[in-house]
Amino acid sequence: MSNDCILWFRKDLRLDDNPALHETIKHKNVIPIFIFDSNINEYAKIGEASHWWLEKSLISLNKQLNGNLKILAGNSYNLISSICKKKKIKFVYWNRCYEPDRIILDTEIKTKLKNNNIKAKSFNASLLWEPWKIKNKSGSFYKVFTPFYNRGCLESDKPREPLEIPKKINFIKLEENFTDYKFKYKKSKSKWYAKLEKHWDPSEYNAHKGFEYFLSSGSDNYSDGRNFPSKKNVSRMSAYLHWGQISPFKLWYDAKKNMKGENLKTFLSELGWREFSYHLLYYFPEINKKNLKEKFNSLQWNNDENLLNKWKKGYTGYPIVDAGMRELWQTGYMHNRLRMITASFLIKNLLIHWKYGEKWFWDCLVDADLASNSASWQWVAGTGSDAAPFFRIFNPMTQAQKFDKEAIYIRKYVPEIAKLPNKFIFNPWLADNTTLKKSNVELGSNYPFPIVDYTFSRNRALKAFNKIGK
Repeated sequence: MSNDCILWFRKDLRLDDNPALHETIKHKNVIPIFIFDSNINEYAKIGEASHWWLEKSLISLNKQLNGNLKILAGNSYNLISSICKKKKIKFVYWNRCYEPDRIILDTEIKTKLKNNNIKAKSFNASLLWEPWKIKNKSGSFYKVFTPFYNRGCLESDKPREPLEIPKKINFIKLEENFTDYKFKYKKSKSKWYAKLEKHWDPSEYNAHKGFEYFLSSGSDNYSDGRNFPSKKNVSRMSAYLHWGQISPFKLWYDAKKNMKGENLKTFLSELGWREFSYHLLYYFPEINKKNLKEKFNSLQWNNDENLLNKWKKGYTGYPIVDAGMRELWQTGYMHNRLRMITASFLIKNLLIHWKYGEKWFWDCLVDADLASNSASWQWVAGTGSDAAPFFRIFNPMTQAQKFDKEAIYIRKYVPEIAKLPNKFIFNPWLADNTTLKKSNVELGSNYPFPIVDYTFSRNRALKAFNKIGK
């Protein structure tokens, strides 16, 4: 029997603070693998931007492992068991994932391996508090964030300290002939994903570098500044967190060392929101498909495909909404304040079901995450647990005036109206013809009229909501 082991990478594409990696130090050789398994929903239905990010991340991780990472395609159990059989391996380690289908699959794999006398062991590398460990006083789960975080999390065991990279591990490459994964995205300036390469470099190194930059240059005013899209007060760690290129434990403890007061409290609570999303996903496995508040099942939507497409492309005629949607399309990312504004506009002003927006974000976001994406859309829609009420409808003009007062963000992503004075840039349709002409804006030609009247759409949404009862 060999003393070698398999290290199965999944959403933990890093060496720092990797519990499964730490477990391998007692073995002579470590065979690192990654499996693109189409039986797993995240791979079968992966969004285009996330798919690009994953491939780039795997290339980077392989370099860290000196070219020893074997990237496979196929059934996870069949591949792992075949490798174990050919190499006479009795130890397999991985870090846990928390999507419903992954939990089921991992349990099956672990059981089958153990039945074949193979020691399979999994670890927590992704969540500060695993869902089943946080329960309320009645022994059930939390449905409201504040008690979940303040009582469930903060009064529970504190997050473990991050683990250092082991000093010496002998990685070896699996040379046997298995089905290698075929990369879909090759570097090309002519392809759509070339635009993402201008904004992102998916790697563990850049995750750490980016967070260090945030701590030194953006964290001082985080509590307030994070609401303003033109300011550099957000960490932009969400995609790195999703694929595990940086650990939430590192973010937690590095923030505590470098931040203070309200800034620290707010940042840690944002990590808490991520935990709450996974808590909800664990107890409501169909959160990305069904309204948690079932009364919304009877709400009469106006799912107009033409309006949906204009929203997707950033041609709604509402500059702050269009800026957000164009940032998403151009960069694979959207500032969180804009995520709320654009989602509210789709759901309440266009009266289009949140699921259409969730699907578009899933395809376009480099940080697309089943738990966070689904919980956030249900929060805005008022259909989720501890959600904003449906009748809370964001006014895109006042939101823009409050959070993009000088229209820096709007002018960046909606350049065709950049010459409009601040008095009219938030609502170009109110500008007089002289101002429009002077600013080279021709409504209905180079920039659209509003695709829906705000007051009308707001009243329509409220009427639709009132019809479903309390």
